[in-house]
Amino acid sequence: MRRSRCAKILATLGPATSSEESISSLFEAGADVFRLNFSHGSKEDHKKRYDIIRGLEVKYGRPVGILLDLQGPKLRVGEFGGGPVNLEAGATFRLDLDKAPGDINRIELPHPEIFRALKVGTDLLINDGRVRLEVIKCDNHFAETKVIVGGEVSDHKGVNVPGVRLDLSPLTVKDRDDLQFGLELGVDWVALSFVQEPQDVAEAKKLIAGRAGIMSKLEKPLAIEHLDEIVELSDAVMVARGDLGVELPPEVVPVVQKRIIRTSRKGGKPVVVATQMLESMISAPTPTRAEASDVATAIYEGADAVMLSAESAVGEYPTEAVSMMDRIIQTIEQDNAHQLQMDVIRHDPEATASDAITAAARQVTDTIGASVIATFSSTGSTTLRCARERPSVPILGLTPRLETARRMAIVWGVHSVYTEDIRMFTDMVTKAVNAAKEEKFAEAGDSVVITAGVPFGTPGATNILRIAWVE
Repeated sequence: MRRSRCAKILATLGPATSSEESISSLFEAGADVFRLNFSHGSKEDHKKRYDIIRGLEVKYGRPVGILLDLQGPKLRVGEFGGGPVNLEAGATFRLDLDKAPGDINRIELPHPEIFRALKVGTDLLINDGRVRLEVIKCDNHFAETKVIVGGEVSDHKGVNVPGVRLDLSPLTVKDRDDLQFGLELGVDWVALSFVQEPQDVAEAKKLIAGRAGIMSKLEKPLAIEHLDEIVELSDAVMVARGDLGVELPPEVVPVVQKRIIRTSRKGGKPVVVATQMLESMISAPTPTRAEASDVATAIYEGADAVMLSAESAVGEYPTEAVSMMDRIIQTIEQDNAHQLQMDVIRHDPEATASDAITAAARQVTDTIGASVIATFSSTGSTTLRCARERPSVPILGLTPRLETARRMAIVWGVHSVYTEDIRMFTDMVTKAVNAAKEEKFAEAGDSVVITAGVPFGTPGATNILRIAWVE
């Protein structure tokens, strides 16, 4: 199942894609990694999907990545006594801790940490930003607000507090339970919601303890203020544009997206662009031209992966959405401008032997016209370093650890191969050449550029570059 593209596709599973047949169809259409969204569904649902995905690995002989997406804190208003209310601009509206049913004048907001963070002049957004309130009076138990942008508010609508740090851990009791469940199953990535500061990532990192990669979801403007530190602590990041777009003006989101991708690329961390990429395909067999351009922009910017959410989880055309995304990526990557862009946005290698070897591997590949770069890595660090270079040929990521092969499934340009461990230098060359031939990356007469670290199994010790020919 070799893909004819470098950028990867992350597909969310849900009610529309729970059967073995439907998940297999998504994989055949181009999905490289599957997302289990723990904001919805039961543990039994997720385990069933997990088992089906692992079965695909056996059926197709390919490592497949699985992402557990934690729900994170959900800030919502309470319930109204007489149904939804329509707030008019200029009116006053109170939020408080009183559990009594709400009305046109007030509603419960059962989150004291919000009240503790509020100041006069702070904005509150309800229902994905459709309703905007401004705080005119507050204390630790209530907030009196003026309606700036009116609209309908109903039971349990979400609340956002832009630009304010809330004293909340990104890991709720439910998240910790879901995390333990997912780690016991054996998920490859954990997506961390509601990241505000680097400490949030550090907290999750301590709990996960290397059992899965941490993907920080950048959905809060406050996180962008700490972008460099968050990227450094994370194993990957996700541009969660839907939530960012609630708390940021729409015109700012593309600028932030570019900044996140650029920072992640510089740090050599995989970056996923998510939310509303082919939104219209939830109910239509083809996307809008604007959506196709949106996916293309992420590919031109060098994103490692693009994600489908509702399109593949609950949409009417999940397989068609994956297939369409696959076609868009292939088309963009075949454009001469794409490789030129990769060359332009490439960051200089760091002043280390590992980076020097990897940069040289890319240059040697271009000079001799090699068909593929083969990397040997037990942890994936050598493979990630190679992907950071965005070479003009595919990367054959050879690893003796199945969990590493699965984790690398989300990384740009990497075709993961789970192989036996190597003990000798000659074994490395033989395995690389044979794998390149078996996986149809090279044929007799083609050259293969090989990078690895000696002694084998030492994380981050990329110190060998070798050229070999396929016989």
